[in-house]
Amino acid sequence: QVQLVESGGGLVQPGGSLRLSCAASGSIFSIAVMGWYRQAPGKQRELVAQITNGDRLIYVDSVKGRFTISRDNANNTVYLQMNSLKPEDTAVYYCCLTVAAYSDNRFRNYWGQGTQVTVSS
Repeated sequence: QVQLVESGGGLVQPGGSLRLSCAASGSIFSIAVMGWYRQAPGKQRELVAQITNGDRLIYVDSVKGRFTISRDNANNTVYLQMNSLKPEDTAVYYCCLTVAAYSDNRFRNYWGQGTQVTVSS
């Protein structure tokens, strides 16, 4: 019903920048929440940033002032601009969208496939 495609990960030096994108397609009626999570080796998946359809923003403390989440409602896409990257930002990043499909009567969470971000010199 709903598919998510992520792009934009890669290898970057400390202090560098990357921009992640997550595009949703399919039978989408409404998207309530768009978010980015990450999971580093040996650690639990954590919420990095989230934006609601009312533009309410949430950031984990460790990325405040460095990362910016934004959404393009017309194209059902969410972005994560990551600046001043640190080695501790290294992880697989996943987008998660809370979506109501036309064929469904409730919101469900859909996950992207994950994209690797590696910050290393």
